[in-house]
Amino acid sequence: MLTTRFVTGAPNWVDLGTPDIDGATTFYGGLFGWQFQSAGSESGGYGFFQLAGKSAAGGMQTTPDQGPPSWTVYFQTPDADATAKSTEQAKGSVLMQPMDVMSEGRMAILADGAGVPFGIWQPDQLKGIAVAGDPGSLCWVELYTPDIALAAAFYNSVFGWETSGMSFPGGTYTCINPAGAREEDMFGGVVPLADDPIEVEAGAYWLPYFEVEDTDATVAKTQELGGKVRMPATDLEGVGRIAKLADPYGARFAVIKSAPQQG
Repeated sequence: MLTTRFVTGAPNWVDLGTPDIDGATTFYGGLFGWQFQSAGSESGGYGFFQLAGKSAAGGMQTTPDQGPPSWTVYFQTPDADATAKSTEQAKGSVLMQPMDVMSEGRMAILADGAGVPFGIWQPDQLKGIAVAGDPGSLCWVELYTPDIALAAAFYNSVFGWETSGMSFPGGTYTCINPAGAREEDMFGGVVPLADDPIEVEAGAYWLPYFEVEDTDATVAKTQELGGKVRMPATDLEGVGRIAKLADPYGARFAVIKSAPQQG
């Protein structure tokens, strides 16, 4: 599962673009216990969602011309410029050119061959999220894509990702881990868009999962706070109890109460 022991190609940051950062802070504060801390006057309104004093995510208020409300998943790179170039060579695109973020690191926003946006983060002072896998923090990411083989080839070319198949009743789930990493370093999966009626209409995207203590209670709290339940709480044998949700502004995310790890 995802940890803060970051390696090249693994998720190391996640942030929210929302039309109402105060409203989003109220929502996620009620759901996960997050508090919003501004990154300073020079940050353009960007800030950090803190969980017990540790940065669990970032966020900022955005305008309609910057895209719909959404979560963006970032992957670690030792060289943002080289990764942006590799993305173009792999038939992806650069949506936001690599840029320095003060002395914190270097970032870019890219898109894969299917047009799915994602971020890259080259750490300097800010290494990444300070908490992962604990309740209220990022624990898994999932790509919904029209073509698994093309997606796997793209991300292998850009990050060196390796994929493996995990059988479950009714099919096979494609898992992702960094190049040369151990099975326990697996951090996400790839799902055919056509296989999930909930996602077909919304289109291809990266979905972040946050760990919770109680999936059903989180679903109820989401509704109480004005969010939407996109998929009700569902048990996945050996994985955990998951639900797909959206905040009051439409940003999509998922939650999971992970099953105890065997061994």
